[in-house]
Parts: sequence; C-alpha cells; structure tokens
Amino acid sequence: MDPNKRPDDMIRITTAELAEKFIEEQVAAVREQVGDNNVLLALSGGVDSSVVAALLIKAIGKQLVCVHVNHGLMRKGESEQVVEVFRNQLDANLIYIDAEDRFLDKLAGVADPEKKRKIIGEEFVRVFEEESNKLEGKFFLGQGTIYPDIIESDGVKAHHNVGGLPEDMKFIGLVEPVRLLYKDEVRVVGSALGLPDDMVYRQPFPGPGLGVRCLGAITKDRLAAVRESDAILREEFDIAGLTPHVWQFFTSIPDFRSTGVKDGKRAFDWPVIIRAVNTVDAMTATVPEIDWAVLKKITDRILKEVPGVCRVLYDLSPKPSATIEWE
Repeated sequence: MDPNKRPDDMIRITTAELAEKFIEEQVAAVREQVGDNNVLLALSGGVDSSVVAALLIKAIGKQLVCVHVNHGLMRKGESEQVVEVFRNQLDANLIYIDAEDRFLDKLAGVADPEKKRKIIGEEFVRVFEEESNKLEGKFFLGQGTIYPDIIESDGVKAHHNVGGLPEDMKFIGLVEPVRLLYKDEVRVVGSALGLPDDMVYRQPFPGPGLGVRCLGAITKDRLAAVRESDAILREEFDIAGLTPHVWQFFTSIPDFRSTGVKDGKRAFDWPVIIRAVNTVDAMTATVPEIDWAVLKKITDRILKEVPGVCRVLYDLSPKPSATIEWE
C-alpha cells in the first residue's frame, strides 16, 4: 500500500468514538516505531503540531521534546502565546529558540516561493539537528504533516512538512501520526485528546509563516506591515463576531508598490490583500460575504495604522482555481 495514499475505504473521523479508535491505533504505532528512542517535534502551536504533540505525549511521554522556533515569521504575539500555553498550561517539555536573524539572513533577496519554502524547511531541520546534538539519545523528527500537504506537494508546490526537507536529514526517521487526515479530522482528534477549544479550532497557519504572506523577497519593513495588518484584521473579526464563522483569514503584501495619496502628497506604497475563506477539508474553499461596514473599518485602520500602505484589497477567488495561500 502506498504510504502517501489515503486508503479508499478509510472511514472519515467525524465523531469522538472514531477519534478514540484512531488515537489508540496511532499510540500503538508510534510506540512500536520509536521504541526507546526520542522524538523531537516542531511545535509551531498551530492545530496540526499541537494535536501531534498531545498524541505523542500520550504515546511516549517524556521521550518527546518539543521545540518552538521563532523564525521571525510568526504572527504578532504568537511565539509568546505558544510558550505560555505549552509550558505553563500543558506542562510540555518545550525548548524555545529565537532564530529570527538566522532565518531572515538566509531568506534575504529570495523571491521564488519554492526557494523560500526549501530554505525555511532546511533551516528548520538544521535547528532541530543542532538541538538533538545537545541531547542524549537518538531522535526521530516529529511533524504535523496532514493529507492536503501531501496532495499539494505532488508536482505542485513543496510544503515544509513534505518537499521542503533536505535529503541529508540527520534524524533516524519521521514520525507523522496524522499524515492521512484532513484538517477537520485533526480537529476531532484534538478534542478527543483533551486539548482546549481555542487551540483545536485555531486557524491554520503555514509552517513558513508570514514568509509566504510577505510575497516575493522578504524585507523587514514589509514583514512588519504584514504582521500589523494581520493583527488588525484578526482584532476586527473578533469584534464583529466573525472569527468562529470564517475558517481562515489573513493579509498578504506583494513585492510591488502602487501610487497613492497621503497628507495631500503623492505616495508610492504597498497594497494589502485581505484573504478570507470557508472550507471543510482545505481541498476546496469559498469566499464569505463580509459586511461592508466591517471591511471599511478594517481598511480605515490598516491605512491609518500600518506604515507604507496605501491600498487595501479583498480577494474574491475561490479554491479552485486559486489556492488558499498566495504562495
């Protein structure tokens, strides 16, 4: 059987009972695979890695070492939140690494999306290798790969969890217990594992982070503009009560400028693109109709509060033909 192909007769995980059965099977499989070795897990704090962390803790306990890498491409306040939740609330064995300068130096001047993904994926693995060398014992690499990652990596684009890994990886092997699940199934499993709702239903966030939302070559000023505009969007969706009803929403900024007017003078600044989608399995997606007053308030705030921006656009493209992320 092809390990990258979801069996046609695989039952979709839609209930707690099915999730419990899946967890039981994966706990046994992980214990058999890992044995007396350890697992080093890339813990971003997103849904997929959080569910994998909880599942691995159940399976192998202290043999799991979670590593959160702040690559400088996180959303506003996100790394601080990850440390708070996992160290203080879940009592995870968590290593925090501030690698912002390291990643941004590697990405300097790189515009091609696939090259960015490869660089980020390789650098992640290098960081994990360095951490594993500091620890006793042999390590597997744990990952939150899910089925859409595998499908979209088949000749389309590399994911940090799939095609972005270097061939000379130094770990024993990969541990990917949810690799054949869709996003909605991962959430059901997370609930069955006892994770809090605000973690289980957290919006998906790509492993390359804001690196694929700062379109083209990444610069610190444009990266900061993406981060601030995204924070405004999330705050206003919360205020409007939209957050529980929109599957994913974020901002992107392309690597070109457009003509604008600020303070009565000609400006040449960036456009901000708002992306919001609803989906069940991330394979198809529709665009929600957002109240005009909400979009106008978001636009006004971004134009007033985010330096270097002169336009705000709303992406109306469904999936297909567009993907959810721009890169």
